[in-house]
Amino acid sequence: MGIIFLVALMGLLLASVGTIWSAARKSEQERELLFVGNQFRHAIELYYERTPGPIKEYPKSLEALLQDARYANVQRFLRRIYVDPVTGKAEWGLVPGPGGGVIGVYSLSDKEPRKKANFSEANQALEGKTRYSDWKFIYIPRAANSNGMPATPSQR
Repeated sequence: MGIIFLVALMGLLLASVGTIWSAARKSEQERELLFVGNQFRHAIELYYERTPGPIKEYPKSLEALLQDARYANVQRFLRRIYVDPVTGKAEWGLVPGPGGGVIGVYSLSDKEPRKKANFSEANQALEGKTRYSDWKFIYIPRAANSNGMPATPSQR
């Protein structure tokens, strides 16, 4: 009888450890997704802002962020296309922009995130989202207001 009790107790302990490990793994994946998404957003921003000439443009693909052919010298805004930490694949959803460019990326996972609040200022748009595929990392340029000053977040 004591052995059965001991085996049952060990089973419960292993189940609780598994649950804790699973939650920690999911939190780590979310932190990594936030990091990678922000890297893509920043690379798209650099590509857009450093467009030669007065007419700005977004990259036509994520590969354009690896090697910008618009310059005589190689410009790299990303070193590699990151793997989505949630799906484990280097395949991303693309947010289309004007002229067929890419203004952002998102995970293709429809899983529910643990984190739904308390995001950084750069990621406020992710508040309350119910799927990872709703976490869109988009670069929208700050428009100048009538005074020539950058728009505040409420004016965008």
